[in-house]
Amino acid sequence: MDYYRTPLLTARETARYLGMPESTLDVWLRRPENGSAPLVHAVTPEQRGWPRVPFVGIIEAYVLRGLRDLKVPMPEIRAAAGLVRESFGDPYALATRRVATDGVTVFARLADGWVRAKDLQRPIEKVLEQHLRQIDWASNGTAQRLHLQRFAGADVIIDPRFGWGSPVLADSKVRVDDIFQLWKAGETIAAVAEEYELPVAVVEDVVRQAA
Repeated sequence: MDYYRTPLLTARETARYLGMPESTLDVWLRRPENGSAPLVHAVTPEQRGWPRVPFVGIIEAYVLRGLRDLKVPMPEIRAAAGLVRESFGDPYALATRRVATDGVTVFARLADGWVRAKDLQRPIEKVLEQHLRQIDWASNGTAQRLHLQRFAGADVIIDPRFGWGSPVLADSKVRVDDIFQLWKAGETIAAVAEEYELPVAVVEDVVRQAA
């Protein structure tokens, strides 16, 4: 599966799983008037309403949401993304381990180390990458899977290798939507847990969040 071109989720699904307003994601998906790459990449859906956000776009949106949750100004985020994209010739800078924050400002990791995006100054304190801790990285530094924070009692991931990119349980790879739909069809939490051989607490968390 192509992490960059295969659409996995709609914008609405992406926003819901990441716990953010769909209107905000729509802004990030738009191509700027100057023709530069959007902050979050998408592909043209096969039909209206079909998935258009590839895995790389999901990661970009997650990183942006984390930075915005920390009240980092959008101009600094755009500056960091632009700096890394230009330095490495990589339009997917936000989906790499080259952008981080200390909770106050944004840093970009260039070939010779970290610099503050807005003025290229070196950070005095170590750069914290806590907002990236939910991402599992491949050896080449690209994102491989995302652990969804909104699920407290279940380890739910988005990994293009499983469930065609829809959220699944990390251990069993059971799709979240399959659990939810079985419960929605009238089965009890206990029955759903027995069907998929899952702890009741995990099913409760999945159903609660999916609903």
